Amino acid sequence: MPPPADIVKVAIEWPGAFPKLMEIDQKKPLSSIIKEVCDGWSLANHDQFALQHADSSNFYITEKVGKFCFVDFQLHERIQSSSMDAKLEALKDLANYSRDVTFAQEFINLDGISLLTQMVESGTERYQKLQKIMKPCFGDMLSFTLTAFVELMDHGIVSWDTFSVAFIKKIASYVNKFASDISILQRSLAILESMVLNSHDLYQKVAQEITIGQLIPHLQGTDQEIQTYTIAVINALFLKAPDDKRQEMANILAQKQLRSIILTHVIRAQRAINNEMAHQLYVLQVLTFNLLEDRMMTKMDPQDQAQRDIIFELRRIAFDAESEPNNSSGSMEKRKSMYTRDYKKLGFINHVNPALDFTQTPPGMLALDNMLYFAKHHQDAYIRIVLENSSREDKHECPFGRSSIELTKMLCEILKVGELPSETCNDFHPMFFTHDRSFEEFFCICIQLLNKTWKEMRATSEDFNKVMQVVKEQIMRALTTKPSSLDQFKSKLQNLSYTEILKIRQSERMNQEDFQSRPILELKEKIQPEILELIKQQRLNRLVEGTCFRKLNSRRRQDKFWYCRLSPNHKVLHYGDLEESPQGEVPHDSLQDKLPVADIKAVVTGKDCPHMKEKGALKQNKEVLELAFSILYDSSGQLNFIAPDKHEYCVWTDGLNALLGKDMLSDLTRNDLDTLLSMEIKLRLLDLENIQIPDAPPPIPKEPSNYDFVYDCN
Repeated sequence: MPPPADIVKVAIEWPGAFPKLMEIDQKKPLSSIIKEVCDGWSLANHDQFALQHADSSNFYITEKVGKFCFVDFQLHERIQSSSMDAKLEALKDLANYSRDVTFAQEFINLDGISLLTQMVESGTERYQKLQKIMKPCFGDMLSFTLTAFVELMDHGIVSWDTFSVAFIKKIASYVNKFASDISILQRSLAILESMVLNSHDLYQKVAQEITIGQLIPHLQGTDQEIQTYTIAVINALFLKAPDDKRQEMANILAQKQLRSIILTHVIRAQRAINNEMAHQLYVLQVLTFNLLEDRMMTKMDPQDQAQRDIIFELRRIAFDAESEPNNSSGSMEKRKSMYTRDYKKLGFINHVNPALDFTQTPPGMLALDNMLYFAKHHQDAYIRIVLENSSREDKHECPFGRSSIELTKMLCEILKVGELPSETCNDFHPMFFTHDRSFEEFFCICIQLLNKTWKEMRATSEDFNKVMQVVKEQIMRALTTKPSSLDQFKSKLQNLSYTEILKIRQSERMNQEDFQSRPILELKEKIQPEILELIKQQRLNRLVEGTCFRKLNSRRRQDKFWYCRLSPNHKVLHYGDLEESPQGEVPHDSLQDKLPVADIKAVVTGKDCPHMKEKGALKQNKEVLELAFSILYDSSGQLNFIAPDKHEYCVWTDGLNALLGKDMLSDLTRNDLDTLLSMEIKLRLLDLENIQIPDAPPPIPKEPSNYDFVYDCN
């Protein structure tokens, strides 16, 4: 007779003893099970012990059963041992166990964080006396201590505001003292980043202890991980700096030639850029462009003479108007008339008082800044554009002033100036790291593109918005190729003429041919349920395969993952933490937790998710909100997700809604439905009379003897 379903046999290990195969009743409380196991080995004080997974995760058991080993909770005492070897072994275990939230909670309850900070603040001096004779031991000991601290703090149980200045000074000193010890340097930089991101008070203290000059040398090394942590600290200081200090910090970064160092030692280094580095470069790019927000949102004051002088300078450069009429009443009228005529040639909407053109925000004064930069640094191109258009017929002239204002606004939208960086985006552009004034140079290239496209379209003032749409498409298509320099970007634009854009559009229209006749619409309506069922099965199959999700924290380290997948019978969601991102599917039995589908009450997305309602600047940006969803179960249970990308977000929200019997409403479903409907209709409309369709696909041909015929078009 088989045993009851609630009785399972598990192997349990105890150091120094033979493992035991024991029967455990899953209905019993965990404390009762632990007592039974302790009694089996005659161990007293069963409340001081816990069950732990024997796999690589080493996570402790809460109310789940699996394969266990048996450990004690005496690490708190062991790490205070007078024996250096015992202390080192204890700290190594602590660094390993601290990743588990159950252990972390218990260790923190024993005031473990305070113990570690005291060891860092005062204990290291005692160890440093031994460093000359025990250097490897000292380095490992400090590395394990800092690793345990980072892992414990990542659980979010303890506030960062509780740490002393002495602790901050000590961590900051490690950034300089242990430049050759990669592990200590990594942990120190990670701690500094978390301090800055999680506490305003700690930001001020860290900013006093760490200078950009101290961080720069770490970027000039060859270890990409250290470079990543270093840029992360710089980004954190940049992000949390008060508005009045941010420009000052940007000036310091420019003085230290941060951009050129990153370009040389990171972007153009002879190695691939990993995802985390790409994200940090993207964050730095966004924060740099966000310095433009103040000018972008500043209206021009028509009464401000200094601002009006900029417009006078634009006119002077374009028309070389150095000699002015004498200041008489008659010449004053001539001057006004001449100014009005010239401002019209410059393409301003308000010919009499062009300052009024810059009162709209965005782009505000940023547009005028761009125009002046173009006029001064690309003077020949500026004069050519202005004079070329002022000599055309009125209906075909490209208004430089109006174009510059609208183009600046467009570029701010494309680069999302003023928005917080996304937690999940890696979309940095190498070309913006090739010039100290990259936004202004970007504008200069694009304003010349706009003038060129205007001529190619033979546009008039009525076509202004159409021209801007084409220019935006040209810029976006060129940016997607990720040019490595501004010159390469300019070259890409040369190949995207208006004629080429028309060809691309025509090709896309042909591929998206839409059948709107009544018989076709009736056929669509008939076969749509079949297609939706096909999409539903695909979504559920993807949930069965599962997805690796990244655990987001304030430092956005990519070394914490968890996996979730649906059981083949579609009745249970299995999930659990992982050591690293898996290469393939993760088996169900390696995932520690499960959630019956029948217990799911609702699926919520975006701002309705519990983890998106928490305070924190990094969690409030648009991109993260668009990737967030949560499963609500029982009375207050929740399983929170942040999808790795939009595609996985759509797959999971569709699949979960399908499990709950609800409609699949994602953009991906709409696109798949349109694509599959179009394909099915075209197949059904094919003239297949007297054509026999084979039941099996044709055989795959043998591989050729060589591939000399292959030509790389790129």
